[in-house]
Amino acid sequence: MASPPIPCAKITLTYPLYAADFNPQNSDLLLVGGGGGEGRSGVENRITLLNTSKKLELSEIVNIDLSRDEDSVTSLAYAQSTEQWATAFAGINSSTAEQQRGKNEHLRSFLLEYPPRRKTGGDGADSEKEKATEYKGETKALGKVSLFTPSATKTKETFQRVLRLSNKKKNNGPRLGAVATGLAPVGEIVFFAADTSRPGPNDIKGRIKLEEKQEAADVDIIGLEGDDGRQESKFRVAYCTDYEVYVTDVDYSKKDNGTPQSIQNVHGTPHPDAFASNKSRPKFRCLRFLTPTLLLLLQNKVNGKGAELLLLEISGVIILRKSLHKRIKSATAMSVALLPTASYSQIDQHAIAVAGADTSITILTVDRFTSSPYGKVKFRPHSFLPSIHPTSITSLAFSTFNPPATPWNSTSPQYLKLASTSIANTCVVHTLPLTPHPSPPPKDQPAHYLLKAPVRSSVTQNTISTLVALLAIAIGAFFLQAFTEIRGGTPEYLGAKGWLSKPIHDWIARPYMFEDGYLSAASSHAKVTSDAIKTSLSAASEAVQTPVHVVESAAAKARKKLGLRDLLQRRDIGGDTSDNGNDGTDIIVKHSLAEGGETALSAELKDSNEALEGEHKAKRWEELREHEKTTWKKRLVDAGEWTAAEGEAVLKGVLFSGLANAVGGIVGNA
Repeated sequence: MASPPIPCAKITLTYPLYAADFNPQNSDLLLVGGGGGEGRSGVENRITLLNTSKKLELSEIVNIDLSRDEDSVTSLAYAQSTEQWATAFAGINSSTAEQQRGKNEHLRSFLLEYPPRRKTGGDGADSEKEKATEYKGETKALGKVSLFTPSATKTKETFQRVLRLSNKKKNNGPRLGAVATGLAPVGEIVFFAADTSRPGPNDIKGRIKLEEKQEAADVDIIGLEGDDGRQESKFRVAYCTDYEVYVTDVDYSKKDNGTPQSIQNVHGTPHPDAFASNKSRPKFRCLRFLTPTLLLLLQNKVNGKGAELLLLEISGVIILRKSLHKRIKSATAMSVALLPTASYSQIDQHAIAVAGADTSITILTVDRFTSSPYGKVKFRPHSFLPSIHPTSITSLAFSTFNPPATPWNSTSPQYLKLASTSIANTCVVHTLPLTPHPSPPPKDQPAHYLLKAPVRSSVTQNTISTLVALLAIAIGAFFLQAFTEIRGGTPEYLGAKGWLSKPIHDWIARPYMFEDGYLSAASSHAKVTSDAIKTSLSAASEAVQTPVHVVESAAAKARKKLGLRDLLQRRDIGGDTSDNGNDGTDIIVKHSLAEGGETALSAELKDSNEALEGEHKAKRWEELREHEKTTWKKRLVDAGEWTAAEGEAVLKGVLFSGLANAVGGIVGNA
């Protein structure tokens, strides 16, 4: 069943979008970038600052127009930010002519001045008293630099595929940046100081040379901090190629990081069997640090058969896997956001978003329970959002959630935002509500907010509960009807008796037994009604094509062929089988030989004098001896015509004739 709708806003710009990043200090500001590239007339290269303060509307604040003689924006990230201004880094290749001269200044930096921040309501809507403020700030390029090693090949196709910055530390410690090549003859990852607005060659902290024909599919950085705070200049970097995952530690104070001796291969996709027809292997697409010792990997399966998430410890052990929605044949992007924990909480949660090649977005969380001695980790699905963009999704970006310092009971609702871009010029921002945990949190303390699956409306929930309850009742009624049919307690509507083999049927289909003095009235009445209906329908059918006297004869014959229980029932309700002698007929039960030498029990209406003078003189029930009554009762029970629960009173006045009397007499005289 589809998840409830999540508030989202969409805007269509005039150029394809390839990268996006939220301001880490203000989630109402989103940078997006892209363009048509070099030499494509009519499609500009541009960076746009968007206002995302409203849940259902996006608006442009300012555009930074770039040269059409250079490449489009391929990567983008905020470097520094305040309430008045921000600097951003972008990956933009120089013109082809510049590259042919061996100069490709791929890392650019820009300055953006913000308009005055407007007050917003708890849901992100503009205050009624506030009016839109026109942008009066300044945007300008700050610098550009080449960090990659120049290539000696004739074909110049290298571009800045990955740009990643470490999170800002609480004590304003140093930040480390990393850029990785794409389409380079020899892949390369370069580390640089990211706490400057104009990175240069002197800010390089090290570089990693990849093996031939290898490229870094993704890179991530996490700071290493000890309890004493002495590791503020230490970072851990992870990167993945198509089939391998590597980890290395970087010291910000040194410039020779990334030596082969410091790099550790922590995981590799195994090669297929030598005799396998398909030699393909799953490929890694993205990776992110959850903790300094735990990595989240996004991997595409072979031949477009889906995608999955892996939790990998840097020791090389995969501790958890999660296959994505079956509609996703492959994944194109991933973003992860940490929801800061509180001192009293025992859950660390990361929000995860994965973009599928089918333009869908899967949102889920990974929860780590710190109270568990083994550090229990679990994936939890949140929502699946199909067909978000017209064409392929190029990037995903979560906002940075900065929990409020005020007590939860005096804080407005909190949200986490997710931005996605596509080459169809579209940008979509989803606003995900966060929930305090536990609910309510401790009194007068800031809440720990978690991302939980959307809750359906009360009407929808009640409807679903009602349908489930009705389904449960229907299933219960079905099995009850089948059981009572097998036991012979109700007429056959389902034909349940034919569902079982004879041994099982004989074990289940036992007559109902009650205490003396109580009758199974419902069962008896149901059987009488069913048999009467069948007899009436049969007689009516014959009456259509037969004369009246034949119909009357058939009706009388049908009445005489009724079973003992039926005849007793008709007598008790005042039918024509009364034993008061008004019509000279009585109910007589015969026990005689049938075909095959077996004995059979039958009941019918017969003239009283004829019955009393027959071959085996009939006796009324009250005239029988005790051992004769015992014999007859056993025969009646075996034939299903009487039970001990009905009592002997119902048998008074009934005539009994046949082998049972003869055998009973022999036994009595012995």
